[in-house]
Amino acid sequence: MRFLRTFLMLISNQELWEEMLSSKGLIVVDAYQGWCGPCKTVVSLFRKIRNELGDDLLHFAVAEVDSIDALEKYRGKCEPTFLFYAGGELVAVVRGANAPLLQKTIIEQLEAERKVLDYGADRIVIQDGGLPKEERPR
Repeated sequence: MRFLRTFLMLISNQELWEEMLSSKGLIVVDAYQGWCGPCKTVVSLFRKIRNELGDDLLHFAVAEVDSIDALEKYRGKCEPTFLFYAGGELVAVVRGANAPLLQKTIIEQLEAERKVLDYGADRIVIQDGGLPKEERPR
């Protein structure tokens, strides 16, 4: 897996996507399209959060939806979309480059994943409710 800025995984194909999903902990993915690129404004936020929390269970990635089959449903969307995965499952979604909401969601989801790993708590898996009904998986 290739890393950008040493803490940010670059996911450019389905094989790397599947490898990333097998990572232990919480993975925050900036799902972007090739024509607009990843959200540059959040890279410094990710770095700040990573430095503040210093948690080995927290991972950040950027993934180009045009080259990853599992992210096909996010193609053609122009709003920044951040997907939160734990245990290979979608656990949260944040749309828009809302720094306070991203930070809050990262902290909450990291805490939830720690409870899953340390105490066997149930992981709460979601469907992306922001997608139109005809695009949601069945």
